[in-house]
Amino acid sequence: PGWLDCPAQGQELGCIIPSKVPLGESFNDRIPSQKYTPKQAILQQRALGRELGLVIDLTNTTRYYPVSDWTKEGIGHVKIRCKGRDAVPDDESVKEFCDEVMEFCSQRTNAKKYILVHCTHGHNRTGYMIVHFLVRTESMSVTEAINKFAGARHPGIYKQDYIDALYMFYHEKKPEDLICPLTPEWKRHCDPDFRGTAVPAVVDNYGHIPEQENIVRNKVLSSDDVLGDPIPPNQLRAMQEACYQLLKLGTGGRGRMQFPGSHPVSLNRDNLQLLRQRYYYATWKADGTRYMMLITGDGCYLIDRKFLFQKINMRFPCRYSNGGTPERNHHYTLLDGEMIIDTDPHTQKQDRRYLIYDLIAINQVSLIELPFYERWKLLEKEVIEPRNMEREGLSKSINPYYRYDLEPFSVRRKGFWLLSTVSKLLHKFIPQLSHSSDGLVFQGWDDPYVPRTHEGLLKWKYPEMNSVDFLYEVGAGDRPLLFLFERGRKKLMDENVIFKDASDISSYSGKIIECYWDSAEHHWVCMRIRIDKATPNDINTYRKVMRSIKDNITEDVLLNEINEIISLPLYADRIHRDIKAHHHMVSSRRK
Repeated sequence: PGWLDCPAQGQELGCIIPSKVPLGESFNDRIPSQKYTPKQAILQQRALGRELGLVIDLTNTTRYYPVSDWTKEGIGHVKIRCKGRDAVPDDESVKEFCDEVMEFCSQRTNAKKYILVHCTHGHNRTGYMIVHFLVRTESMSVTEAINKFAGARHPGIYKQDYIDALYMFYHEKKPEDLICPLTPEWKRHCDPDFRGTAVPAVVDNYGHIPEQENIVRNKVLSSDDVLGDPIPPNQLRAMQEACYQLLKLGTGGRGRMQFPGSHPVSLNRDNLQLLRQRYYYATWKADGTRYMMLITGDGCYLIDRKFLFQKINMRFPCRYSNGGTPERNHHYTLLDGEMIIDTDPHTQKQDRRYLIYDLIAINQVSLIELPFYERWKLLEKEVIEPRNMEREGLSKSINPYYRYDLEPFSVRRKGFWLLSTVSKLLHKFIPQLSHSSDGLVFQGWDDPYVPRTHEGLLKWKYPEMNSVDFLYEVGAGDRPLLFLFERGRKKLMDENVIFKDASDISSYSGKIIECYWDSAEHHWVCMRIRIDKATPNDINTYRKVMRSIKDNITEDVLLNEINEIISLPLYADRIHRDIKAHHHMVSSRRK
C-alpha cells in the first residue's frame, strides 16, 4: 500500500541512496503513469552525477524485479531478506548489511560509486539498517542517526517499534521529546497491491518493545552463561584471520584455526629461576572465564577458548582530543582478559566484569612486540580512560545519548603489582576479592605478547588447586576413560577420576572436565565441566602440571624465594624507580 505515491528516492547518505523498490517491466501494465524501474533508478542517479555500483534488497520476496535488471548493467546485487511486518530486522541481517556496505566502500574500484538500498517503501527497514550503519561507523548517537536519515528520506522511520528497538540495541535512552513521525499520507489510503487486490492501510506498531528501565536484571549469573549472539559461519573465518594478522601469525592455513591467546605455564623448580633472570610483576589468578575481545566499528566480539565469536553491544570510544567528545570508536582493537562474577558478601548482588590484562592491537596496529608495561599503560590511556570519561559525562546528562549501565558487563583493567608486594597480595588482597581466585600469575614486565603457550608467563596455584582438563568418555563395561591431546590427536591416559557430586557420571561423557589431583588418594577429582573448551589439555601441559604438583611449591616456599629475589640488583633498583614513578603519577593526578 502506498507505493505509487511514495517518493522514489531520498538524498545521499555518504555512499548510500535510500529508495523504494524499483519494479521490473512485468509491472508496467499495472502502473503505466507512475513507473519506477531499475533502469529508471540507474538513469535518475546518473543524472545526479551518481553511478550505482551495488543494490541491497531488504524485501522478503523476489517478485519485484529480475536481478539481471541490475547485473547486466554491471551493478552488484545483495539480497538480505527482512520481514516487513511484526518484527524488526534481526541482528544477523543488520551485521550482514553493515559488512556488505563496509566491504563495498573499502574497495578502491568503488571509490566514486553508490549503493542503492531499498525495502518496499524505503523507510522503515531501509532506515533501520542505515541508522545501524551510521551509529557503528560514524560515532553517532541513535538520535543523530535517526534525524540524519529523516533529513535524507522524509519523514524517516515512522514505526515506533523500529525506533524503540534501535535505542534498546545501543543502550541509549530515548529522548522524552522524541516523537515518532505520523504515517505518511501516501501510506494511509488503499491502493492495489502488485497482484491486483486491494490492501488496507497497515497499523504502525506491530509489537511492543518494553521500556529499558523495565528489563529484568536480577537473574542469577553464572560463568556458564552464553553472552552475546553468534556470528554467521561465513563471517567466522574472516574474523579469525583478522585476529591472526593482528598477532602476526599469518593466515592460519586451510585447517581449523586454534585460539591464539597467550597461555601461562605452571610454576616449577626450574622455571622459578626465571624470576631471578627477568623483571616480573604479579597479579592474582582469577577463577573466571577466558575471553579475548575484538572491538570493531560495528560492534564488539567476545572470543572464547573454542575460537568462536559472540557479538555484544558495547561502546569503546577512542581517546578524547582537546577535551571534546570522542571523534570515533575503536576499530580492530584486540584485548585479552577474563570474565568474572563479583558477588557482594552482604547483599549477594552479582556483577559481571571483564578484567582486561593485555592490549594486543589498537585500531589495526599490532602491539605484540612492545614490552608488557607499555601495552598495559596504553590499555588504560587508550581504552579504559575514554570509556570512563564519557560515562562520567553522560551520568550528569538529563537525557544521555548512551546508557553504559545497560551494557551486559562492566570493564576494568586488571592490576599488576611489584614482586615485593606478593605477600600482601596473598594475605590481604585475595581474601577480600568478591570472586574466587586460585593463585597468582607472574608477568614479565618487559615481555612481548607471545601467542599460545608462553614459557615465560608463569602461573602458581594453591597446591590443592593444580588442575588438568581431560576429555572424559565412558568405555566398555562403563569404564571411565580420560584423554589428553598429543600432536592434535586423542591420547588415552592411565588415570583414575572420581566424581564426588555426580549421581550419573555418564552425563559427563564426551565433555571436557577440569580435575585436581588428590595426592593422598592418588587419583583425579572432577571439579567442573569446561563448557568453554572444545579440546583437552595437551600432553605437554599435563606434564608441566604434574611437575608442578611433584615440586610442591607451597606458599611458604614461594614467599621465601621471592624475598631473596627482590634483594637482587635487577629488582632492587627497578622497584625503587617504579615506586618513585608511581608516586609521581599519583601526585600529578591530584594536581
